[in-house]
Amino acid sequence: MKKILVSLAAACLVLAGAAAVIAQEQEPAKTEGHSEANPTHFPIKEPKEMSWSFAGPFGTYDKAQLQRGFQVYKEVCSACHSMHMVAFRTLEDLGYNEAQIKSLAAEYTIHDGPNDDGDMFDRPGKPSDYFPSPFPNEQAAAAGNGGAAPPDMSLLAKARGIERGFPQFIFDIFTQYAESGPDYIHSLLTGYDEQPPAGMVIPEGTHYNPYFNAGVSLKMPKPLSDDQVTYSDGSPQTVEQYSRDVSAFLMWAAEPHMEDRKKTGFRVVIFMLLFGGLMYLTKRKVWADVAH
Repeated sequence: MKKILVSLAAACLVLAGAAAVIAQEQEPAKTEGHSEANPTHFPIKEPKEMSWSFAGPFGTYDKAQLQRGFQVYKEVCSACHSMHMVAFRTLEDLGYNEAQIKSLAAEYTIHDGPNDDGDMFDRPGKPSDYFPSPFPNEQAAAAGNGGAAPPDMSLLAKARGIERGFPQFIFDIFTQYAESGPDYIHSLLTGYDEQPPAGMVIPEGTHYNPYFNAGVSLKMPKPLSDDQVTYSDGSPQTVEQYSRDVSAFLMWAAEPHMEDRKKTGFRVVIFMLLFGGLMYLTKRKVWADVAH
């Protein structure tokens, strides 16, 4: 009995020590030039959980919202960000017809080649082409943006999600929460107007945003402002609406077959339930006359 008590006491000491280490790691940094307002983990604020039409096991994309989001990307984001994994022809999923897609692709210049003479050349885009980068290479992109190349937006909504700790991730399994990326992008785009805590040091040439997940600030200045993009469907022309729309569009860009995946998953679940029921009834029938 005495040995058991000693073992329990030792285990408690180990757990207490581990908890102290974790707590120490989560305390704000107290280094020179920084106040206690500077955290050691980012983002400073957790992204706001929004309501999306594509959320949940039966969620679907709102095509009108996707078209507005594409308009925001085209008129604002494409000046710096590429989408080299998204082809023009896939915009058919958003409700655009073939003529509209051809016209849209032709607005872009594609560097192609070599031709029969071995030379590279520029030509208008075709539906089979992918959204080009506004810069010739990554070095030029970094040089034109203060030393930080803007990320490609093809998979941004799947790559920029914030991990949610215990016990929240347990609930996410049952709620099928998979909107961390759009939530993060929306919060980031709407978080530029917030002021940093007193004493927080913001590096020169950067912009404070409490939702940025890699530091206290980022190179990208506030990209959106009210009435910057003109909507033809009467939707509000505000930073809030622009952010929601472009976040939804980037979710579609990252997972264009999400609706088909959910439909297939639902059919598989129904099949497995029916198959399981039939197997149970078969088992009862086969073993009904066998003594147990």
